Amino acid sequence: MRDGYLRFEPSIEQSRPDEPEIIKTIVESIGRTNVSSFAKWHRAIRQQHAKGHGFLRGELKIYDDLPDHLRQGMFATPRSYPIIVRLSTAFGDIRSDRIRVPRGMAIKVLGVKGPKALPDDYSSNQDFLLVNHKSYFSDAADYLSAQRIFEWQPTLPDFVLRALGLVSRGWVKLGVRSRWPILQLANALGDGGNNILGEAFYSEGALRYGDYVARLSASPVSESVLTLTGRPCNKDDNALLSSVVEFFSKNEAEYELRAQLCTDLQRTPIEDASIDWPEEVSPYQPVAKIVLPPQAADNPARRAYADDSLSFSPWRCLADHQPLGSIMRLRKEAYSASAAFRQSETPITEPQSISEFPD
Repeated sequence: MRDGYLRFEPSIEQSRPDEPEIIKTIVESIGRTNVSSFAKWHRAIRQQHAKGHGFLRGELKIYDDLPDHLRQGMFATPRSYPIIVRLSTAFGDIRSDRIRVPRGMAIKVLGVKGPKALPDDYSSNQDFLLVNHKSYFSDAADYLSAQRIFEWQPTLPDFVLRALGLVSRGWVKLGVRSRWPILQLANALGDGGNNILGEAFYSEGALRYGDYVARLSASPVSESVLTLTGRPCNKDDNALLSSVVEFFSKNEAEYELRAQLCTDLQRTPIEDASIDWPEEVSPYQPVAKIVLPPQAADNPARRAYADDSLSFSPWRCLADHQPLGSIMRLRKEAYSASAAFRQSETPITEPQSISEFPD
């Protein structure tokens, strides 16, 4: 250990002996969910975060005064990268925004050079997938129980999901007050339903951060988006997209990308993604700024490109930013299976230049 932070080495990952079989069962369930969603929508959609709420281009600006422990991987050199950002909600379905579920921010950084985590990744891009909840299901076994419920989700009407959300929000409030453990599924269904642009987003699981290990976050820093934090946004079926389009017709948004470094495997565990890393043990430290200028956040060409032709994966990354832990190992197979299903219906492309992103 150096600087009080845990050094990365492969042995810090400790998988359960039955994890491969658990992941296989989950991927099979995802396949059935993809088929049922296709039957409903007559096109292949994402198994998670199917509904997009804004399709943006911008810049990721790496700070030039980072200390040594933060100058790691793609953050080692101060520079700017073009980025594509897709905002979304968590269902593997296209539902009313009146249903409150976690919001997502997927970031594709273009032109990132270096050895990749996967040998078949020939792109020069780095993806970061963030959600507005710090923690997630603990591991693949925990997620399996939820996936069995997700398999039924496309058959449920909206009013049932809204009712479940109401119960879940009550459960979350009760759990917070009483310090009872809160099931992650209830925590997800109990999302606050606030404006997506005012949210802070988190990697939920851990990833390698060069010589170290980290979780990442993106938090609003410009006044234009800080004023939207905590503001409800679920008044109609497409409230999120409408609010994003209206905002970017006139405004710029800035978010700060921050790294929370692992200190030890007890207080900041890697294999259990349900445990929040205490910020008093390891605070989030700024590494870069995301700048999204005014633009047309939605049009037919952008939507078709981002929703149907583009894919995001936490495993499209540098070796220096390899995802770590059970949930991230699950995501490796789950995202691959979902992308393969989509690819069978619509060709998926990986951009080499920001010019490929429609105006």
